[in-house]
Amino acid sequence: MAVTGFSEVNARIDAACTRAGVGRDAVRLVVVSKTQPDESVREVYDAGQRVFAENREQGLRSRFESDLPVDIEWHFVGPLQSRKTQSVADRCALLHSLDRPKLARLWGEKSDVPALIQFNLAMEPQKSGYRPADADRVIDDVLEAGVRVRGVMAIPPVADEPDDVRPWFASLRDIYDRYRDRYPGIDVCSMGMTDDFEVAIEEGSNMVRIGRAIFPGHEA
Repeated sequence: MAVTGFSEVNARIDAACTRAGVGRDAVRLVVVSKTQPDESVREVYDAGQRVFAENREQGLRSRFESDLPVDIEWHFVGPLQSRKTQSVADRCALLHSLDRPKLARLWGEKSDVPALIQFNLAMEPQKSGYRPADADRVIDDVLEAGVRVRGVMAIPPVADEPDDVRPWFASLRDIYDRYRDRYPGIDVCSMGMTDDFEVAIEEGSNMVRIGRAIFPGHEA
């Protein structure tokens, strides 16, 4: 049952927060519900969760057309096609995947919903995102485009052991700290998924995106 996974994930977040020396309220859990039936989402909602995420415009739209509770806060965590910008902007409370200049311009024109700048930490060709080396220029350009920047996001390279991704998380935390020191309103460092969220919290993440550890058979 999803509620079992949800309870176990929260216990692991609690323990990671203790190791990191921060309170539990310092880390926000985003439950990634993609491909899951509405019944599973409601089960986790009934257990106390209010923030969920979808990774496709169609999936996000279908949640809004369902009878799920209206007080759910929906985030968008997947690659966003330019032509679907308005649809997603109309339905999400936070965009995690602002990954290129064209999307920044469109988002700034169409929405005042806040967004996270996505970085491709290892410059992997199969992943989108800005270059970490350009971080200082990137935020100026994104803010100039009219985007309400709330913080940063990244998906590190796949590693055999969670500890192997610590340097990548540390590099994103460095960018986050620089941004937070310079710009008011930046307060989100979104990093960490099912395989590495405990290490991410230890390295300074304050928002984790978890699906597979909660939903049986989930792919993320």
